[in-house]
Amino acid sequence: MLNNIVKFSLAHRWLVLIVAAGLAALGMYNYQKLPIDAVPDITNVQVQINAEAVGYSPLESEQRITFPIETAMAGLPWLEYTRSLSRYGLSQVTVVFQEGTDIYLARQLINERLNEVKEQLPEGIEPAMGPIATGLGEIFMYTVTSTSGTEYDPMELRTIQDWIVRPQLRQTPGVVEVNTIGGYSKQFHILPDPNKLQAFDLTLQDVMAALARNNLNTGAGYIERFGVQYLIRSPGQISNLEDLKQIVIAKRGGVPIRLQAVADIKLGGELRTGAATQDGQEVVLGTVFMLVGENSREVAREAAMRLESIKPSLPDGVELTPVYDRTTLVDKTIATVQKNLVEGALLVIVVLLLLLGNWRAALVTAAVIPLSMLMTITGMVQSRVSGNLMSLGALDFGLIVDGAVIIVENALRRLADYQKMHRGMPDLKARLSVVREATVEVIRPSVFGVLIILIVYLPIFSLSGVEGKMFHPMAFTVVTALLAALILSVTVVPAAVALFVKGPIEEKENRVMLWLRAKYEPALHWSLANSKGLLVASTILV
Repeated sequence: MLNNIVKFSLAHRWLVLIVAAGLAALGMYNYQKLPIDAVPDITNVQVQINAEAVGYSPLESEQRITFPIETAMAGLPWLEYTRSLSRYGLSQVTVVFQEGTDIYLARQLINERLNEVKEQLPEGIEPAMGPIATGLGEIFMYTVTSTSGTEYDPMELRTIQDWIVRPQLRQTPGVVEVNTIGGYSKQFHILPDPNKLQAFDLTLQDVMAALARNNLNTGAGYIERFGVQYLIRSPGQISNLEDLKQIVIAKRGGVPIRLQAVADIKLGGELRTGAATQDGQEVVLGTVFMLVGENSREVAREAAMRLESIKPSLPDGVELTPVYDRTTLVDKTIATVQKNLVEGALLVIVVLLLLLGNWRAALVTAAVIPLSMLMTITGMVQSRVSGNLMSLGALDFGLIVDGAVIIVENALRRLADYQKMHRGMPDLKARLSVVREATVEVIRPSVFGVLIILIVYLPIFSLSGVEGKMFHPMAFTVVTALLAALILSVTVVPAAVALFVKGPIEEKENRVMLWLRAKYEPALHWSLANSKGLLVASTILV
């Protein structure tokens, strides 16, 4: 079969080169779509269920919220395990599914169970699923602060974040959530005085009922006049503190008892359990979360650009400052990978030029490096493997060109023998025949050599859990690159050698090889003469 592949490649050499060029173009197109990240995302398939329980102690949150929810999740398809956390005012259940489970299917299954368990929860408790993000989803952070010379209190900064910045940032493609820490959420606080309530024979339930009745807009139909429809409505929605103060709770002796007569009414903030500080000053911190599977580099860049576009809509004296941008980390990581890859490729090319002694043959062999890389990128995009320090940093160009070097070197040797025997240059037909024979002669050991390297990486695919997520991208990239190089070695390389390696070829060892031979030959003779002792020493070292 291998012989037939080589024969076909040489017979249709231009077609093979055109296909290789097409694969290279496809690789360059997919390079624009390749997800880029610093490291592999090792987060398992999980969904968080959060429930806010104001005033509940950790024990109450566990007994009345966490336990019912966690019990309801038992028996879900592809469920691996659940874990939970109960704190003051918070219940959190994390549901972990088996690897490979579709995250959207998992959320749908959980949503069905949540609808069933809501009847068992205390009134007012509304559990909700967390964003569709992973442990590496925090890609961008920024602060909302007041500039020097202006004074915005934490409540005002939080209001600006919640009503101006956050809604616009959530419109960024690839952003699934924007979380906020710090500041105070603006609230209307009604603080009833028990003595005044008792004096008017009122209860807290009376106050709450009055607030509910007087915070509604009521429709009253419409009136038609001369073909025009006029809508009638009674606006009763509260918009400020004065509206709250004028709410009538009850009447005593025909006199209305208003809310301000029995309670203090003022603006206040939520009861919080944390804050954000920068340089000793309290700030409002926003965290942008990326949707699962998105390109962190692109999403972080888009978030930074959207943040800049939001700045003109802010009040005077308010400043948005990025404090963490995943793009910086990714760019530095990719720069390191690119530097290593370029240096490795150049080193391999220089060695090929020195050892092969024919610059055309060296370039044909070196062409396997970019071609196999572009084919690998196409495979990564199709398999949703991101380009990161693990996946790209594991590539070894010496291994990639191994098979091509064997074929090219043997082809040069056979061409040199032909020229020496016939004392002339071979024509195209003769060159094709010589290259085919040379390739067939060494194709089996060349292919076996690459396959042996591939087999070394195959056990990595059996890893699971965190280890699998960490090392699968590396193994996939290396195996794909080696397979691409193997295909190129038995198709493109023989065709390119037959077409482009022309002119006089003389088989001789260059100075580098002569020097290496002079150093190696005595060591070889000594090793053969002392084989037993060498094997014993090697065994001890192992």
